[in-house]
Amino acid sequence: MSIPKDTKTETATFGTGCFWCTEAQFQQLEGVLTVESGYSGGDRPNPTYEEVSTGNTGHAEVVQITYDPAKITFATLLEAFWLSHDPTQLNRQGNDVGTQYRGVIFYHNEEQRKEAEFYKKKLQESGSYSAPIVTEIAPFKAFYKAENYHQNYYNQNGSAPYCYYVVKPKLEKFKKAFAEKLKK
Repeated sequence: MSIPKDTKTETATFGTGCFWCTEAQFQQLEGVLTVESGYSGGDRPNPTYEEVSTGNTGHAEVVQITYDPAKITFATLLEAFWLSHDPTQLNRQGNDVGTQYRGVIFYHNEEQRKEAEFYKKKLQESGSYSAPIVTEIAPFKAFYKAENYHQNYYNQNGSAPYCYYVVKPKLEKFKKAFAEKLKK
């Protein structure tokens, strides 16, 4: 997708476990211009999927979202983020286990950090979860785009077993929760 030159954009970087699920969800939201799957949070430059999958790089599977703040707020993206993973699971999401599947918000500026911390605290105090929220909030350092076959994965592989049995149900739940904020 080509973004018009006069469009003011901002960036959000989230890890919620497998990036295929998260990418498919955030692509649905009005105001989200691009969603790229990749890696962030580690110190190894330009890691491969195989390297990240070992859990030894420090990177998490993430999506980097470019969005139009005139159409969608960071707060709305945070709401979608918290819904798209179980924030009480440390270094895992469902059957995906390892530090590369941790829940994490990589904030790009102080305003994002404050909003993320506020939302996390509010969610913990709400009593919605019986266990502590362990989702990490950390400064953004770098984003490394994942290999091409990971991009737009669900849209290109929707009938694959993982997509059908894991991604699709999460996407359907997400669409119901954000029905009024979806692209037309």
